[in-house]
Amino acid sequence: MDKTKFQLMKGNEALAESAIRAGMKAYFGYPITPQSEILEYLSRHGAKNNVVVLQAESEIASINMVFGAAGAGARVMISSSSPGISLMQEGISYLAAANLPCVIVNVQRGGPGLGTIQPSQADYFQATKGGGHGDYHLIVLAPNSVQEMVDFVFDAFRLSEKYRVPAMILTDGALGQMMEKIVLPEFGTLPHDTPSWATTGKLKNRERNIITTLFIEPERMEVINLNLQKKYLEIQKETRIELINCDDAEIILVAYGLSSRISSRAMELAQEEGIKVGLARPITLYPFPKNEILNLSKNENVKFLVVEMNAGQMLEDVKLSVAKNSPVDFYGRMGGMIPSPEEVLAEIKSIYQHKIEVVNQ
Repeated sequence: MDKTKFQLMKGNEALAESAIRAGMKAYFGYPITPQSEILEYLSRHGAKNNVVVLQAESEIASINMVFGAAGAGARVMISSSSPGISLMQEGISYLAAANLPCVIVNVQRGGPGLGTIQPSQADYFQATKGGGHGDYHLIVLAPNSVQEMVDFVFDAFRLSEKYRVPAMILTDGALGQMMEKIVLPEFGTLPHDTPSWATTGKLKNRERNIITTLFIEPERMEVINLNLQKKYLEIQKETRIELINCDDAEIILVAYGLSSRISSRAMELAQEEGIKVGLARPITLYPFPKNEILNLSKNENVKFLVVEMNAGQMLEDVKLSVAKNSPVDFYGRMGGMIPSPEEVLAEIKSIYQHKIEVVNQ
């Protein structure tokens, strides 16, 4: 990385600039804290980069505009925060059913309900399990830095277009608002041609391109679903996870996004006290790195501690992934509260002390 190209940017604005550089052609959105800077930045810089930027009358309208732009073959993005993403779920289900690529950014805030404007990770279920109706998934990427908010825009567009599936960048209000040094990618490094399936007008020598999600016959609808499931199985090969100090760890922290940064510091504090702690950071929340977690759990001496800013949502996927009888503990804060490294350290020490007591019995 060329340090001469470093610049200081806020997470939301860096993501917006990255989308421009990734060749985004259209953006639709609606202002909501703590992600409004994405819309504001694009409204200032989009037009001069030939990007259509439109504030819709509602989140519901904006996601359906994304459907139209994606159906016409445009590289398109939308962003919002938790309650706004909830309003988009019907449209997201339609996008998944229609095999349309797009990027959805969720800068999470505390809930449920309107909640608070403080950061949270309570939208994990919504993002990874399909928050709308039907059997579908999104590709979900979880950055833990402003640089990754930049980089994952390119990754999200690339994966979305490769598999014709919506991709979500699941970040939070802290990452969206914080400022860090970053290196922005160059323009034009993510090629994009209008796809052959796009509704760009009937050409003389091909069949009509029709994009729909309505199939009255259940036999036809089942075929659509089977094809989707086949695609999701193929997407499993895109799994990404970062493993730090896990080879000889007695306790492995499992955390993503902002929680992984907090857990990384807690790991360092624990190591200073002689406790062997590692960190497993899922980068793709869907596909979830279940095989990697399973392999870590085959060490019978390892205990897991899942750290999240919610009531334990990824916790369920970790428990489903580990080997039978592998112990999995949880520490979380909710409603916009951010756990401190010292809080996580206290939980680590409690688990470690219990482990020593069991061995000495």
